[in-house]
Amino acid sequence: MKIAMVAAEVAPYAKTGGLADVIEALPKTLEKLGNDVKIFMPKYSLIDENKHKLTYESTIGEMPIRVNGHIRSVHVQKSKINGSEVDIYFIDCPHYFYRRHIYTMDPDEDERFILFCKAVIETLQRLQWAPDVIHCNDWQTGLIPLFIKDNYSWDRMFDHTATLMSIHNIAYQGRFPNQTIQKAELKGSLYYPGGPLEFYETFSFLKTGIVYSEIISTVSETYAHEILTAEYGFGMEKELWSRREDLFGVLNGADYEQWNPEGDPFIPYHYSAADLSNKLMNKEYLIKQTHLPFDKNKPIIGIVSRLVAQKGFDLVAEAINDLMFLDAQWVILGSGEDKYEEMFTILSRSIPDKVWAYIGFNNELAHLIEAGADMFLMPSRYEPCGLNQIYSLKYGTVPIVRKTGGLADTVQDWHELQARGDETGDGFSFNDATGFSLHTTVRRAVETFTEKKTWRKIQENGMNRDYSWQVSAKKYVELYEKATKKRRGN
Repeated sequence: MKIAMVAAEVAPYAKTGGLADVIEALPKTLEKLGNDVKIFMPKYSLIDENKHKLTYESTIGEMPIRVNGHIRSVHVQKSKINGSEVDIYFIDCPHYFYRRHIYTMDPDEDERFILFCKAVIETLQRLQWAPDVIHCNDWQTGLIPLFIKDNYSWDRMFDHTATLMSIHNIAYQGRFPNQTIQKAELKGSLYYPGGPLEFYETFSFLKTGIVYSEIISTVSETYAHEILTAEYGFGMEKELWSRREDLFGVLNGADYEQWNPEGDPFIPYHYSAADLSNKLMNKEYLIKQTHLPFDKNKPIIGIVSRLVAQKGFDLVAEAINDLMFLDAQWVILGSGEDKYEEMFTILSRSIPDKVWAYIGFNNELAHLIEAGADMFLMPSRYEPCGLNQIYSLKYGTVPIVRKTGGLADTVQDWHELQARGDETGDGFSFNDATGFSLHTTVRRAVETFTEKKTWRKIQENGMNRDYSWQVSAKKYVELYEKATKKRRGN
């Protein structure tokens, strides 16, 4: 199957979140399954052309692409995605993409991704490569399904090309004034109250993608159900409900080549489910790095996260006094809202034998926390998929999560299952988005930590889970087949 993967960010070239990791890993796995995959992303100025061995695609040359009545010159650079034979094409238009940040608050943010969507299609035309499916990711690619069916429908090359729209976080919807429709050269007749382009008196790129794609996916089964509700749908629940028969959840996979305690280059001591002895040595090493007092019988609770309310840090703040009375130590890595950064900074200074915080990001430290901590806290208010809880399972670092989205799909509460005579639980979870529920769940975990035989069983259960991309990629292939059959009227 020919698959065009389109996204605004791809690791390691440009990354703001989990989307970039998905678009790095999924195409490589799809290729191993025998598919022909090409990736398309913008060429941002922050991408080092020499480091990543980008080359000018002379067979395409310069493409004149019109946005908002202006012709912009666009060319394409090409490379291979790391560790594979998958081609990645960079849409290079300095006027729009040579900015300080990947995403901006600039007045022409809409124009940037109008051009990107058009340029992807015109690159396919010049390559004379007709994909069976174009896999669009998030609002920045949301115009492609409509462009294929309307603006570029004159090109019979795309007659059988289906589109799949993946929603990685429905809170980001690409909403612009209705004048953007003219900038994109779309039909004004498509914009009216409740129409395919209109969303609360704005033009939404994401809604457009939802309406015009053959299949819609999101990044966990639970999140696919949650976004059909007013609580989690961010106003888009009615549009999704009308397409519910075409909406599917596919859990993001984990890249075990990068996140695996058996060979992780960022941790000093390797270990496995069969022999966990070196995990304690990583804990001792982490303690030395953070200057906390070492006590093998006292659990370390790790946090690696954006410190924002969406990630549940308002719940942490609500319960912070009770949490600090628990017999545990805390290691925090992250940045975000000032009040949460300040909360952890103050705690680390006032009780340095209990709390250590690093405000910022450090990849090596993230790996060390996964390996050295005993527990990992993710109390998110909503979490489309989440990856750190999956990494934590593999590292025997027992996750404590709120039961939402991908967290609900990947973490099974030990006591909840044990009450039914089932000892396959691998973590601790809570339903209510309250500080009380958070505190009582963390307390359960801390108390269970003292039961060494039980704790070892919980660790082994998690470490033996398989959330590899191999599983998820096969599910995507099934969705691609559904999309192509629908496009071809079967």
